[in-house]
Amino acid sequence: MKIVILDAYEANPGDLSWEWMNELVDEVVIYQSSEQSEVVERAKDADILITNKKLLTEEVLSQLPKLKYISTLATGYNMIDTKYARERGILASNIPAYSTDGVSQLVFALLLEMTNNVALHNDTVKEGEWTKSKHFCYWKTPLTELAGKTLGIVGFGKIGSAVAQIANGFKMNVIAYSPNTRTYDGFGKVDFVSLDEVITQSDVISLHCPLTAETEGLVNMEFLKKMKKTAYLINTSRGAVINEADLKTALDEGIIAGAGVDVLSVEPAKADNPLLQAEKCIITPHLAWASFESRSRLMETLKCNVKGFLEGKPVNVVN
Repeated sequence: MKIVILDAYEANPGDLSWEWMNELVDEVVIYQSSEQSEVVERAKDADILITNKKLLTEEVLSQLPKLKYISTLATGYNMIDTKYARERGILASNIPAYSTDGVSQLVFALLLEMTNNVALHNDTVKEGEWTKSKHFCYWKTPLTELAGKTLGIVGFGKIGSAVAQIANGFKMNVIAYSPNTRTYDGFGKVDFVSLDEVITQSDVISLHCPLTAETEGLVNMEFLKKMKKTAYLINTSRGAVINEADLKTALDEGIIAGAGVDVLSVEPAKADNPLLQAEKCIITPHLAWASFESRSRLMETLKCNVKGFLEGKPVNVVN
């Protein structure tokens, strides 16, 4: 039995161990990264294939005759043609709910940076502005309290629920839209409303929806023009949920106050991505999931996935 990992680096840049795999199978081949054009050649003899972002389309899978099982290194599995895999008798699993705390934490890191501009004020202090000041304090931008503001959550799974709990701790009012019936077991209160109400009533909108045909380009100019001019937009879900050209225009023209995103439609970022030139947009490099704690949980779940498959008791199956 042979395991091939196509893109190991992001999940484990060296601070975790793959040694447990050698106890389960005869051969393990680990590639830190792979070009899409290298996938077939590298995976052609694999019984088990592990990947984070490589596309496993019907065309690719049809050229992997030995493949029996796929596990992602992420929660999302839209890179896999799960229908074709199932037709071929190939099971696929994902890694659910490992990064809930890390992602929800980054939502507020982005939001607090927009409302308090910590980095900007630190820079001015280090540049000597405070030492030259006649006053004991100063601020370069308006400072905004979150208490009493309305946070709108689009998509209310585990991460959306965790974001709601943190928002309640900040004494924010929380409203949410979910296409499916949801409950909220956290402290405080969440009101479930229509998508249009989330858009028009929120002071902050945080996106937590999967990328589907329905959500691709969901945040477009029509969406943005319905938002309050003072509102902030945060995206830690999938980059393509936002029409990035429309968001840049909205930021440049003052249609909304600011945005913080951890994901872009194409990653790594392309040099011509319009958001790279948007002054009111904070961009982090898809790192919300990447804390040591989150990646440790990811590795434990991956181990359970692989062991479950080998023992004939597969878990976290998505097809």
